[in-house]
Amino acid sequence: MNERELLKGSTDSLLLALLVERPMYGYELLRHIEQRSDGYFRMKEGTLYPALHRMERETLIEGLYRSAPTGQYRRYYAITSKGTEDLARRRTEWRNFSRAIDLVMAD
Repeated sequence: MNERELLKGSTDSLLLALLVERPMYGYELLRHIEQRSDGYFRMKEGTLYPALHRMERETLIEGLYRSAPTGQYRRYYAITSKGTEDLARRRTEWRNFSRAIDLVMAD
């Protein structure tokens, strides 16, 4: 399995994990995912924005236009209470999944 397939199944979880910290705009999310993964994940806009729009329809996040430090308006995304609950569930599932994988893959 390559990193693209792994990212595809984890996109929503990664975005929620960043947005629980503070609202962010699209490019900022892309940059943080790449930085925090030490460059392992390089998400493209064609992956990011459909995911954000879908998560917004599911009321996991909400989009808000506000002024950026540069003075221009940007669409910031913020996690909702439903998104926070969903993230908690996803984190539990991830811990259980990764623990089971580690047990099987251990040397």
